[in-house]
Amino acid sequence: MAKSHLTALDADIIRSAFLKQIHESNAPESQWPEMAMQLVQSYTGQREVDPDMQDWISGGGDGRSKILAIP
Repeated sequence: MAKSHLTALDADIIRSAFLKQIHESNAPESQWPEMAMQLVQSYTGQREVDPDMQDWISGGGDGRSKILAIP
């Protein structure tokens, strides 16, 4: 399903999928931004990803410590 823009619900769906993916794959934190970008690209069908969206999904900044706390 290609979408030209993301709603808040879309972003939440992608972030939930991202959290599940890093939890199941045990991916190192250095791979998170790339994983987030690939999820957005796959969902939207577009190559360009908003850097702020990618950062929010991958937990950039203060969000990383919260993601790492997920059991």
